[in-house]
Amino acid sequence: MKNRFKIIGLFLMAIGIISSFYAGPKMYKENNTYKVNQDWRANFPRTVNYVDQLPNPDSLYIFIMAGQSNMAGRGFVEPQDTVPNSRILTIDKSNNWIYAKEPLHFYEPSLTGLDCGLSFGKNLLDSVPDGVSIAIIPCAVGGSSVEQWLNNETFRGVTLLDNFKEKVNFVNDYGTIKGILWHQGESNATSELIPKYSQRLDSLINTFRILVENDSLPIILGELGSYAEPIEKKMKWDSINTIIHNVVETDKNLGVIETGDLIHKGDKIHFDSESQRKLGQRMANKYLDITN
Repeated sequence: MKNRFKIIGLFLMAIGIISSFYAGPKMYKENNTYKVNQDWRANFPRTVNYVDQLPNPDSLYIFIMAGQSNMAGRGFVEPQDTVPNSRILTIDKSNNWIYAKEPLHFYEPSLTGLDCGLSFGKNLLDSVPDGVSIAIIPCAVGGSSVEQWLNNETFRGVTLLDNFKEKVNFVNDYGTIKGILWHQGESNATSELIPKYSQRLDSLINTFRILVENDSLPIILGELGSYAEPIEKKMKWDSINTIIHNVVETDKNLGVIETGDLIHKGDKIHFDSESQRKLGQRMANKYLDITN
């Protein structure tokens, strides 16, 4: 009798494994979470396309992505996100110039996913001269706080401000840094840190501009998502968003994009794929608004 139950159990287990294998993509679409679809790398690029001939430095507009996980990207990469454009470049972890395909970030290989970088570049291309190329440089690290950036702490293997500085020094030889894309604040949404966020965010913006040597460098900031739960957490995220808007209002070269209609990927923390693409589009539009 025990053997019969054992055989039946193994049989049911096998059916479950086979069913989950075939149902994986469908379950992902229904639940929109990496936890369901284990093959979250399914559409990651299989090849890397290196840049043979870089544009003239005057024709390369460079943008740096910084912040925490919603800028580093946790969206599901789809085939459309891996189609390169000869005018949109990035770098790999060895600072080799490559044609941009998602995911752009490489600091957290077990977590990285779709970010807003390629979408930003594609949307910006429509509004820059035909001879201009765009470079998107990844510097965001999930979970990082403003304090960790200001203190140049090493977090998840990345010394935050040193890494930013190193990337700035590297790309300066190849083009002009035109702006920074910033999304961060979830890690600062605590009762202790919220009262200090305005001053520290302002200090970090000044630090970025000093490192880039441009005191009027455009910086585009994104609101935190509107989907946080429970209500106490949402209220704290809303407080961070209010502070972001207040900081932006003091500087004509800062811009903020709204995210109230964007949705999460199932974890109530991270933007889903379509929302990441909209994030990139809105950041491109906001950059054009404050620079034209």
